[in-house]
Amino acid sequence: MKKVEAIIRPFKLEDVKIALVNAGIVGMTVSEVRGFGRQKGQVERYRGSEFTVEFLQKLKIEVVVADQNVNDVIKAIGEAAKTGEIGDGKIFVSSIESVVRIRTNETDDSAL
Repeated sequence: MKKVEAIIRPFKLEDVKIALVNAGIVGMTVSEVRGFGRQKGQVERYRGSEFTVEFLQKLKIEVVVADQNVNDVIKAIGEAAKTGEIGDGKIFVSSIESVVRIRTNETDDSAL
């Protein structure tokens, strides 16, 4: 099993959700996060004053999938979240040792 984490622009959430559902993914976790990468923030204006917003708002989507579905999930997220501009985000993949569904005590692939 793999955990796929994607940091995306907030306005791309609906597109990514639809792409994941179309790829057969039935569950995901979404968190509001703040951070920066190469973009290094952006300059904002408020009442005539300029200031730099260093930590930009992003969303983190987490999905745990069977090993054979990882490439489909990466492709779906990548295509749906892409704008072609700096700040589109990143996708991280890590291994998951075990999963337990609390309600039924099912484990691993059957818990997904």
